[in-house]
Amino acid sequence: MSTVTSVADRTDAPQDRPRETLDVRSLGPPTPLKRTLELLTEVPDETVLVQRNDRVPQFLFPKLEDRGYAYETVELEAEVVTVIWDPAV
Repeated sequence: MSTVTSVADRTDAPQDRPRETLDVRSLGPPTPLKRTLELLTEVPDETVLVQRNDRVPQFLFPKLEDRGYAYETVELEAEVVTVIWDPAV
C-alpha cells in the first residue's frame, strides 16, 4: 500500500518544500472543497498541500486553475490523493 508521502513523491510537486496533509475523506460535499481552499490561503505559499479524499475532487480543479495552482491527482484503491502547489514560488 502506498503512503501519502510516496504518492506525492511520484508527482511533479516540488520535493524540497514543506507539506501539509488535509484528510477530507469522511466529509460530504462541498466541505472538502471549502476546507481545501481555506487551508491554501492559510499556509505559506511554498507549502505543498496533499489532500486525501474518497473521490476525485472534480469541482476543485477549476478553482485551483483560477487561482494559479498546479496540481496532480492520483487515484488509489482506497482513496484519491491530490497534490497542490504554487508553481510561481
